[in-house]
Amino acid sequence: MKLYLIALSLTLVGSCATLRHNEKIDKLKESIVFEDEQTVYIYLNTISKEDLKAHVYDFSTDEFQGRKTGEPGHHKASKYLKDYYIKEKIASPLGSKYYQNVPKSFFSEDLKKSQNVIAYVKGREFPEEVIVISAHSDHEGYTDTEIYNGADDNGSGTAAVMEMAQAFQKAALEGSGPKRSIVFLHLTGEEVGLKGSKYYTKYPVFSMRNTVANLNIDMIGRIDDAHENNPNYIYLIGSDRLSTQLHYISEAANTEFTKLELDYKLNSDNDPNQYYFRSDHYNFAQKGVPVIFYFNGEHDDYHQPTDTPEKIDYELLEKRTKLIFATAWYLANSDKRIVVDQDY
Repeated sequence: MKLYLIALSLTLVGSCATLRHNEKIDKLKESIVFEDEQTVYIYLNTISKEDLKAHVYDFSTDEFQGRKTGEPGHHKASKYLKDYYIKEKIASPLGSKYYQNVPKSFFSEDLKKSQNVIAYVKGREFPEEVIVISAHSDHEGYTDTEIYNGADDNGSGTAAVMEMAQAFQKAALEGSGPKRSIVFLHLTGEEVGLKGSKYYTKYPVFSMRNTVANLNIDMIGRIDDAHENNPNYIYLIGSDRLSTQLHYISEAANTEFTKLELDYKLNSDNDPNQYYFRSDHYNFAQKGVPVIFYFNGEHDDYHQPTDTPEKIDYELLEKRTKLIFATAWYLANSDKRIVVDQDY
């Protein structure tokens, strides 16, 4: 009888704990409200498949020679990004430079120096707090016979960052600028060991302590085999690993604005691919910054010269970009920054 009572007591305690947790989650969900949803829609709808397509084609041109880290083609691609931000009158926290130089010593012996490209829209209330939207700009380079143009990897992510920067800048110019600063970060050296993000998080332009979240984009323009019959999806990786709030903000943004299928299969600890550790967000997570990694999954053209811009689904790229924009909008404009409540 005594053992039965102890077991019953433990069951009741466990049930109460589960109930309290569920109540806490329900309250959290109820608290996430896009009070300015009509304003969000105004700027969300400036993101267009036509502009995204133009950016992907530009960034996947043979002129950039596959954008290998440290090579002339990647330097040209970096200048293309810098010139875009200057044309759009989007400032850099680095002043006129826009480049965070990454020295040769930071890479392996066979690679040359390179650069991250950084622009931002300054926050009007909490400018020292930042949301970093990132995408890597490098790719695999070229051989004697072929160029690895990397339209999906990561022309798609690069285009998304550029379109969001333009939308946030337009909002700021029209009196709806973000409360927190939003940083648009194009990272070098992802393909050679996440080097650009490792450098940035070691020598951050904005302190890691003041970095609210990192939304990292790496391949969001294609459809993998698992979703061939259901292309209205995006894989989210890492959203719940450091901040419960971030996960539910992302879900609320999707429910309100895009209605994609948010696929968390690749976020599993048991996923054999271990993508959580394989793109630039991971270096931010190691510093305690909540992250989301947006990804369409691998396809037959992954790391092949056949990853070309005509194979991108631009309507889907637009929709996925809008999800990231809406999530960033909430993070940048909420009264309080999100809380880190997980240890991973």
